[in-house]
Amino acid sequence: MYDDCGRRGGGLFGAFLLGGLVGAVLALLFAPRSGKETREMITEKAQDYWGEGLEFYETGRSKVSDFYQSSSQVVSEKGDELKQKIDVARDRLKEQVEKTSGAAKNKVADVIPQAKETTSKIAEGAKSGIDTAESKTQSALDAVAAKVEKTPETEGGMAGEAAPEV
Repeated sequence: MYDDCGRRGGGLFGAFLLGGLVGAVLALLFAPRSGKETREMITEKAQDYWGEGLEFYETGRSKVSDFYQSSSQVVSEKGDELKQKIDVARDRLKEQVEKTSGAAKNKVADVIPQAKETTSKIAEGAKSGIDTAESKTQSALDAVAAKVEKTPETEGGMAGEAAPEV
Protein backbone atom coordinates (compact mmCIF):
# COMPACT_ATOMS: atom_id res chain seq x y z
CA MET A 1 0.00 0.00 0.00
CA TYR A 2 2.87 2.37 0.75
CA ASP A 3 4.35 1.82 -2.70
CA ASP A 4 0.98 2.50 -4.28
CA CYS A 5 0.67 5.86 -2.48
CA GLY A 6 4.23 6.81 -3.36
CA ARG A 7 3.57 6.33 -7.07
CA ARG A 8 0.63 8.71 -7.03
CA GLY A 9 2.97 11.54 -6.12
CA GLY A 10 2.49 12.27 -2.45
CA GLY A 11 -0.88 10.60 -1.84
CA LEU A 12 0.26 9.55 1.62
CA PHE A 13 0.98 13.13 2.65
CA GLY A 14 -2.39 14.30 1.25
CA ALA A 15 -4.20 11.56 3.19
CA PHE A 16 -2.36 12.60 6.36
CA LEU A 17 -3.42 16.24 5.92
CA LEU A 18 -7.01 15.30 5.14
CA GLY A 19 -7.16 13.10 8.22
CA GLY A 20 -5.75 15.93 10.32
CA LEU A 21 -8.34 18.37 9.01
CA VAL A 22 -11.24 15.96 9.55
CA GLY A 23 -10.00 15.28 13.08
CA ALA A 24 -9.68 18.99 13.83
CA VAL A 25 -13.19 19.75 12.53
CA LEU A 26 -14.69 16.89 14.55
CA ALA A 27 -12.82 18.01 17.67
CA LEU A 28 -14.13 21.54 17.23
CA LEU A 29 -17.70 20.43 16.65
CA PHE A 30 -17.82 18.15 19.66
CA ALA A 31 -15.85 20.39 22.02
CA PRO A 32 -17.73 21.70 25.07
CA ARG A 33 -17.41 25.37 24.09
CA SER A 34 -19.85 28.05 23.16
CA GLY A 35 -20.51 28.88 19.50
CA LYS A 36 -18.66 32.17 19.73
CA GLU A 37 -15.55 30.53 21.16
CA THR A 38 -15.69 27.79 18.52
CA ARG A 39 -16.02 30.35 15.68
CA GLU A 40 -13.10 32.35 17.09
CA MET A 41 -11.02 29.21 17.37
CA ILE A 42 -11.93 28.14 13.80
CA THR A 43 -11.09 31.63 12.52
CA GLU A 44 -7.77 31.53 14.37
CA LYS A 45 -6.90 28.08 13.00
CA ALA A 46 -7.98 29.11 9.47
CA GLN A 47 -5.68 32.13 9.69
CA ASP A 48 -2.84 29.90 10.92
CA TYR A 49 -3.39 27.47 8.05
CA TRP A 50 -3.68 30.37 5.60
CA GLY A 51 -0.36 31.73 6.84
CA GLU A 52 1.28 28.31 6.54
CA GLY A 53 -0.18 27.92 3.04
CA LEU A 54 1.23 31.31 2.03
CA GLU A 55 4.63 30.36 3.46
CA PHE A 56 4.50 27.07 1.57
CA TYR A 57 3.51 28.92 -1.61
CA GLU A 58 6.29 31.51 -1.20
CA THR A 59 8.85 28.79 -0.50
CA GLY A 60 7.78 26.83 -3.58
CA ARG A 61 7.72 29.96 -5.73
CA SER A 62 11.18 30.92 -4.48
CA LYS A 63 12.55 27.46 -5.22
CA VAL A 64 11.03 27.45 -8.70
CA SER A 65 12.41 30.94 -9.38
CA ASP A 66 15.88 29.92 -8.16
CA PHE A 67 15.75 26.76 -10.27
CA TYR A 68 14.68 28.77 -13.31
CA GLN A 69 17.49 31.28 -12.86
CA SER A 70 20.16 28.63 -12.30
CA SER A 71 18.82 26.57 -15.23
CA SER A 72 18.80 29.56 -17.55
CA GLN A 73 22.36 30.40 -16.50
CA VAL A 74 23.47 26.80 -17.17
CA VAL A 75 21.72 26.81 -20.54
CA SER A 76 23.37 30.11 -21.42
CA GLU A 77 26.80 28.79 -20.40
CA LYS A 78 26.30 25.57 -22.34
CA GLY A 79 25.15 27.60 -25.35
CA ASP A 80 28.31 29.71 -25.14
CA GLU A 81 30.46 26.58 -24.85
CA LEU A 82 28.72 25.03 -27.84
CA LYS A 83 29.20 28.22 -29.86
CA GLN A 84 32.91 28.24 -28.98
CA LYS A 85 33.25 24.59 -30.01
CA ILE A 86 31.50 25.31 -33.30
CA ASP A 87 33.81 28.29 -33.93
CA VAL A 88 36.89 26.15 -33.20
CA ALA A 89 35.64 23.40 -35.53
CA ARG A 90 34.86 25.98 -38.24
CA ASP A 91 38.37 27.48 -37.92
CA ARG A 92 39.95 24.03 -38.06
CA LEU A 93 37.92 23.15 -41.13
CA LYS A 94 38.84 26.46 -42.79
CA GLU A 95 42.54 25.83 -42.11
CA GLN A 96 42.28 22.32 -43.53
CA VAL A 97 40.54 23.60 -46.68
CA GLU A 98 43.20 26.29 -47.15
CA LYS A 99 45.98 23.76 -46.61
CA THR A 100 44.43 21.28 -49.03
CA SER A 101 43.73 23.91 -51.68
CA GLY A 102 47.31 25.18 -51.37
CA ALA A 103 48.63 21.67 -51.84
CA ALA A 104 46.35 21.19 -54.85
CA LYS A 105 47.58 24.48 -56.37
CA ASN A 106 51.18 23.37 -55.88
CA LYS A 107 50.47 20.00 -57.53
CA VAL A 108 48.81 21.74 -60.48
CA ALA A 109 51.73 24.16 -60.76
CA ASP A 110 54.11 21.18 -60.79
CA VAL A 111 52.09 19.31 -63.44
CA ILE A 112 51.47 22.26 -65.82
CA PRO A 113 55.01 22.41 -67.32
CA GLN A 114 55.03 18.66 -67.85
CA ALA A 115 51.57 18.83 -69.41
CA LYS A 116 52.66 21.66 -71.71
CA GLU A 117 55.74 19.68 -72.76
CA THR A 118 53.68 16.56 -73.39
CA THR A 119 51.11 18.59 -75.33
CA SER A 120 53.88 20.13 -77.46
CA LYS A 121 55.33 16.69 -78.21
CA ILE A 122 51.89 15.38 -79.14
CA ALA A 123 51.29 18.43 -81.35
CA GLU A 124 54.66 17.99 -83.06
CA GLY A 125 53.93 14.30 -83.60
CA ALA A 126 50.49 15.09 -84.98
CA LYS A 127 51.95 17.76 -87.31
CA SER A 128 54.64 15.33 -88.46
CA GLY A 129 51.97 12.69 -89.05
CA ILE A 130 49.83 15.15 -90.97
CA ASP A 131 52.85 16.25 -93.05
CA THR A 132 53.71 12.62 -93.77
CA ALA A 133 50.09 11.84 -94.66
CA GLU A 134 49.96 14.93 -96.88
CA SER A 135 53.15 13.98 -98.75
CA LYS A 136 52.01 10.37 -99.17
CA THR A 137 48.59 11.53 -100.28
CA GLN A 138 50.23 13.90 -102.76
CA SER A 139 52.48 11.09 -104.01
CA ALA A 140 49.45 8.83 -104.37
CA LEU A 141 47.55 11.53 -106.23
CA ASP A 142 50.55 12.13 -108.50
CA ALA A 143 50.80 8.41 -109.17
CA VAL A 144 47.09 8.22 -109.96
CA ALA A 145 47.37 11.26 -112.24
CA ALA A 146 50.31 9.68 -114.02
CA LYS A 147 48.39 6.45 -114.53
CA VAL A 148 45.38 8.35 -115.78
CA GLU A 149 47.52 10.11 -118.39
CA LYS A 150 48.93 6.80 -119.64
CA THR A 151 45.68 4.91 -119.89
CA PRO A 152 44.11 4.29 -123.34
CA GLU A 153 40.90 6.03 -122.34
CA THR A 154 42.66 9.32 -122.02
CA GLU A 155 44.38 8.80 -125.39
CA GLY A 156 41.05 8.68 -127.15
CA GLY A 157 40.19 11.79 -125.34
CA MET A 158 37.40 12.67 -123.10
CA ALA A 159 34.34 14.30 -124.44
CA GLY A 160 35.03 17.91 -125.28
CA GLU A 161 38.83 17.62 -124.94
CA ALA A 162 41.44 17.38 -127.59
CA ALA A 163 43.51 14.22 -127.62
CA PRO A 164 47.13 14.80 -126.75
CA GLU A 165 49.66 14.21 -129.44
CA VAL A 166 52.49 11.84 -128.89
